[in-house]
Amino acid sequence: MSKMIALVDGSTYSQSVCDLAAWAAARTGAGITVAHVMGHRQGVKQDLSGNIGLGARTQLLDELAELDAAQARLAQKRGRAILEDAQARIAEAGIAEVEVRLRSGDLVEAMQELEAGADYLLIGKRGEAADYAKLHLGSNFERVARSATCPIIVAARAFKPVSKVMIAFDGKPAALKAVDHAMRDPIFAGLDFHVIMAGSESVEGRRRLDGALAMLRGAGHNAEGDILPGSPDEVIAREIGTRGADMLVMGAYGHSRIRGLLLGSTTSELVRACQVPVLLIR
Repeated sequence: MSKMIALVDGSTYSQSVCDLAAWAAARTGAGITVAHVMGHRQGVKQDLSGNIGLGARTQLLDELAELDAAQARLAQKRGRAILEDAQARIAEAGIAEVEVRLRSGDLVEAMQELEAGADYLLIGKRGEAADYAKLHLGSNFERVARSATCPIIVAARAFKPVSKVMIAFDGKPAALKAVDHAMRDPIFAGLDFHVIMAGSESVEGRRRLDGALAMLRGAGHNAEGDILPGSPDEVIAREIGTRGADMLVMGAYGHSRIRGLLLGSTTSELVRACQVPVLLIR
C-alpha cells in the first residue's frame, strides 16, 4: 500500500477521518494525503438592472467584488487551518508521512484528481452541514461514493482501534470481491472476521457462506459466520452491536442495473445505520 486520501471539511467527522487514517497508516505503512476542497464561490444572484442609476450600480458591483474577494481570502485561511489541524492530529498519532492539499472547485472533480494511485479514500458519512438529528447521509459522501474508483472507508462519528471486523455477505460477486479484498489487505492482518448473511437458511446459502469462510481461514484469519433471518440492514446493524464489531466490510453495489450511479438501498441503509467505520469495495 502506498497512499490513502483523507477528505476533511472541519466537521466532527473530520477528526474521526484523521484518527482512522492514522490507524490504517500505522498498520500498512501508507502515506496520507489530507485534502480539503472548497466549493465554487457563489456569484451575485441579484438582478442589478432595475431602476438603480448607473453610478449606484457601479458602486454596488465594486462593493460586491470586494466582499467576494474577502470571502475568498477567508475561505483560504479556513481551509489551511482545517488542514493544519488535521495534519497535527495525525502526527500526534505517530504518523510522519502526511501531506496536505487545498483545492477549490467541484468536490468530485478534485477527488478524481487526488485519488489517482491511491489505495483508499477516507471520508466522513456526514459533513459540517449535516442534520445529525435526522441521521441522513451527507450529499458529499453520496457523490464521492458513486464516483470513486478505489475502495472507500466511511468514518463513523467517533473512532476506536479496529480488532473485530464484520463482513456483510450475500454470496453475490460484489460480496465475494469484498471477502477477497479483506483476506489480502494488510490493513486487516491478524484481525478476526465474522461473516453475516441475512435471510432464510438454505443449502446454497450455507455453501456460499462456507466458501467465504474457507477463503478467510486460508489466508490465516480467524473467521466465523452465521445466516440470520431478517433484512440485511436490520440484521447486520444489530449484530455489529451484539458482537462488538469495530468495522463493517461490504460490496458497494446494490441490485440496480445502473450500478455506476447508485450505491444500492442496502448499502446506503447500512452506512447510515452502522455506528462503526464501513469499508466499501467497488
